[in-house]
Amino acid sequence: MSHTEASAETDGPDSTPSGGGGVEDTLELRLPGELVALSGQDRPSRAEAPTGREPQDTTPHGASGGQNPRDRPFPRGDLLDALAEWGAVATPAGRFQLVPVRIDRDLQLVSRWMNDPAVAAFWELAGPESVTEHHLGGQLAGDGRSIPCLGVLDGVPKGYFEIYRADLDPLARHYPARPHDTGIHLLIGGVADRGRGLGTALLRAAADHVLDHRPHCARVVAEPDLRNTPSVSAFLSAGFRFSAEVDLPDKRAALMVRDRALSKVL
Repeated sequence: MSHTEASAETDGPDSTPSGGGGVEDTLELRLPGELVALSGQDRPSRAEAPTGREPQDTTPHGASGGQNPRDRPFPRGDLLDALAEWGAVATPAGRFQLVPVRIDRDLQLVSRWMNDPAVAAFWELAGPESVTEHHLGGQLAGDGRSIPCLGVLDGVPKGYFEIYRADLDPLARHYPARPHDTGIHLLIGGVADRGRGLGTALLRAAADHVLDHRPHCARVVAEPDLRNTPSVSAFLSAGFRFSAEVDLPDKRAALMVRDRALSKVL
């Protein structure tokens, strides 16, 4: 992701939250019993969830209709409030939707994006498709605390997003996490789409989409590398505030926060 004048629009997880490798892999963390109980108690019913939109087709333009069982979007949607059912939202750039990744449909596209040098510098997932497949598969085989998605604009995939439970992630060891904090990683895939503010627009849309559909989430967080100035600028332009510098295992990061209480004024 990037500020309008920046050359790259990417915020990679490196080897920290939601990533596909490293000793602090998100998917290796077990849910404490009290958090499991809390999730069960405060989760709204489907009827109570404030979706506000009719269900929509989540197949990107040009995608095949077949579906491998192992690639199905999370049917439970427990930890992230049925993200696959959120539908599309209007933005100044068009209709935006988070579409959970399917490996059989999306691997080639996401792997190509990961091999872009500007992306690879922060995501560190360049290489054969098997590298990206391992990264995606680890999340898809998990309990739903991290969901890899395509960011689809007017039916066309524009980037890759990871929406994850920051309070259940290794990131929570490095900042004062609150229950239901939700994190975002993203990259804008096409070079022609970077440097013109699209990353900022989609980042704002994704963060507000999370707040609209996760009633117990009071804030959306992110942790771009401090060296990635375009990424930090994009978060600021998208209504996030700089909260702190945090030392993560493989980087010094800027902790960025978009608060529900300020989302209508920033």
